[in-house]
Amino acid sequence: MTVWASTQTPFPLRDQIAQALQVDAQKVRVITPYLGGGFGGKSAGRQAVEAARLAVAVGQPVQVAWTRAEEFFYDTFDPASVVKVTSGVDGNGKITLWDYAVYAAGDRGAALFYDVPNARVRAFGGTTYGPQSGSSVHPFATGPWRAPGARMNVFAVESQIDLMASTAGIDPLAFRLQNTADARMRRVLQAAAEAFGWKSAKAPAGTGKGRGIACGIDAGTYVALMVEVAVDAASGAIRVLRVVAAQDMGIVVNPEGARMQMEGCITMGLGYVLSEELRFHGGEVLDRGFDSYLLPRFSALPKIQTVLVKNDALAPQGGGEPAIVPLGGAVANALFDATGKRLYRLPLTPERVKAVSAAASTASAAKPEAS
Repeated sequence: MTVWASTQTPFPLRDQIAQALQVDAQKVRVITPYLGGGFGGKSAGRQAVEAARLAVAVGQPVQVAWTRAEEFFYDTFDPASVVKVTSGVDGNGKITLWDYAVYAAGDRGAALFYDVPNARVRAFGGTTYGPQSGSSVHPFATGPWRAPGARMNVFAVESQIDLMASTAGIDPLAFRLQNTADARMRRVLQAAAEAFGWKSAKAPAGTGKGRGIACGIDAGTYVALMVEVAVDAASGAIRVLRVVAAQDMGIVVNPEGARMQMEGCITMGLGYVLSEELRFHGGEVLDRGFDSYLLPRFSALPKIQTVLVKNDALAPQGGGEPAIVPLGGAVANALFDATGKRLYRLPLTPERVKAVSAAASTASAAKPEAS
């Protein structure tokens, strides 16, 4: 069996085809034409398995090309996940407690780099990526999407850190710096702040424009993002105006290539942060095309500034995924700074922004006036 497949994982695909046909893997050859972008979406290879099975059934070469609607229905999805966090902060603005539990996203990006004397991080359910149906907690097939699981974990971690900073009445950058002794993390935060022109102030500002921070570690690389957003009160739409990304990835072999990866991460990240969502009704996938599943457009791109933090004492680390990881947390924190309202679910759609604003207004109106 010879299969031409647009896949980023040819050897696992070979094994999947061999298993489906019940033949030795040495009898299966996978040829990969030029791939272009994959980002996890070309890992499952379900079309190739279908083509191989049909070729055996009819004894002839077979080509399979899914329609867009078939791709949305039959392909794998990024796992749905839930994170629960309990944390504490003392009167000096030091984190005293961290109890973190993530369900169905795995623990990538969940490791704590803040200094907490009483900390526990747990992952339940893990992630199951495979050619067949999904894991025990998902009724659909799941697969990787750029920086699998890490985006959800860092969104949860950095949202919680921001909540504590606001509760303590401390500037979000100062709160992070006073709660981590990690030298690499401090360097990327300070480099991002210098490039951004960060001025100390506690959140929220509540002016309709806001700024946010989020940082994380992925593939051995430390990254900090600072963003500026504007929120349209009438529509609930968030526009990301500016992003500064600082990254310590060890020796940078190709600086221009590294910057392009960072810019690509931020561009692609706007989708999972603001609009990309699959809706279900029972067993039906309601989104079958790009008329309702909304990808970021060039017209929505912010001004992007990248900073490569020099660290030639460390071998080269990963650069293709880290900058996408903190974007959800950074934009959610900027939304809070702009409006005083916080969203706990991605994507941060206009409908959700309006709903949380309406709920806050209703709650405020229901409070009795002080006499």
